[in-house]
Amino acid sequence: MLTQERRAQVADVTDLNQLKCELNALQAVDVGDCIVEMPPEQRAIAFRLLNKDHAIAVFEYLPPEVQEELINSLQDTQVCQIIEAMQPDARAELFDELPAGIVKRLVQQLSPAERQATATILGYAEGTAGRAMTTEYVRLREGLTVGEALSKIRLADGDKETIYYAYVTDNNRKLVRVVSLRQLLFSLPEARIRDIASSRVIKAYTEMPQEEAAQLMKRYDLIALPVVDREDRLVGIITIDDVVDILEEEATADIQKLAGVSGGDEAALSPPQVTIRKRLPWLLGNIGLYIGAASAIAPFQKVISLVPVLAVIMPILSNTSGNVAIQALSVTVRGLGVGEVTPKDTLKILRKEILAGLGTALALGLALGILSLIWSSQQEWWVALVAAMVMGINVFIAATLGTLLPMGLKRVNLDPALISGPLLTTMLDAVGFLTFLTLVSLALHMVGNG
Repeated sequence: MLTQERRAQVADVTDLNQLKCELNALQAVDVGDCIVEMPPEQRAIAFRLLNKDHAIAVFEYLPPEVQEELINSLQDTQVCQIIEAMQPDARAELFDELPAGIVKRLVQQLSPAERQATATILGYAEGTAGRAMTTEYVRLREGLTVGEALSKIRLADGDKETIYYAYVTDNNRKLVRVVSLRQLLFSLPEARIRDIASSRVIKAYTEMPQEEAAQLMKRYDLIALPVVDREDRLVGIITIDDVVDILEEEATADIQKLAGVSGGDEAALSPPQVTIRKRLPWLLGNIGLYIGAASAIAPFQKVISLVPVLAVIMPILSNTSGNVAIQALSVTVRGLGVGEVTPKDTLKILRKEILAGLGTALALGLALGILSLIWSSQQEWWVALVAAMVMGINVFIAATLGTLLPMGLKRVNLDPALISGPLLTTMLDAVGFLTFLTLVSLALHMVGNG
């Protein structure tokens, strides 16, 4: 992996012969990073210096905006060669990002076979296994011998994305068996494929969410997963490199949604306007939520003036219960995301969180009670008891909601990460402040200060 310093050095090379040597000696993914580092006006020049096969490989590693930039600056012949040679799934991903006019022009210039492969993938909904698959795979017939299968792979399947698995289908393309390259290499040439291939086939369906397909591959340690349609006909495979991208994409989306970033796909080096567009809606919405929380405090201004220590206690109450909620929420969303738990496990998780919440509530309530004793005057020591009690209640509620809300969303087939941390903590602030100040008001009336 190239360091940031090394990428900058390559990007700064001005001698074209030297730059050509430097770029063609690097791995495709590293060349992609170097080209991204270059000023826009130099990217097309650097890309033209690449050998043809290397350029095709590099193009797939470039971000969509740079790919579009190069398409607009390269000659049509060069663009056609690159798009034609791309893997169907990478091509479909590119077409998703390009303007419709450019996509239409590029599709018309594809060969019939590649046009059909791309149309097949684009025909499935985004986020499904069908959209994440490639149509480049090794397919065998049951009646072949091992020797015939190996010859077929050598002669016809050299350009497939992976050859580590071959998929055995019947005359209707229905997937019936799977055989690994290891099994083929260590079997006798005259052995029949039907006798050595496994009938225990792990497969995904085209409409299955891509994250579930990725979890299947992770669970069964697969480097490729066949994808079938509703009639069990083989239409493509998902490869391990696709799974890495899917898991990274889903994890990024969940983390950013939990933090209240709209869309869940903001990159660290996004332009300022993208950052504003992704974050501002949630921040403005959060102001609205906090207005609601502040409205819960407004009727108690007299109470706060009578017991000034409340202004010190309330931020601690708010921050602690919010942190407890985010911890429970993050663990639950992560468990759902990696397939560790399902909505059927709600009671088990809730029981665990309740027990942990009781212990946490007791410890944090005691801690806040002690602090309140230190900060309060002797006449206001009763505030410590109220603060400790409300802290315990709020922490218990926080742990419970952090578990139940994402589980509820998952049960109705919605994204659990839609329950963001800011939303949950603001809700808890309103509940906690209202409960705390109400109990303090009642206590003041009881001691005769209301």
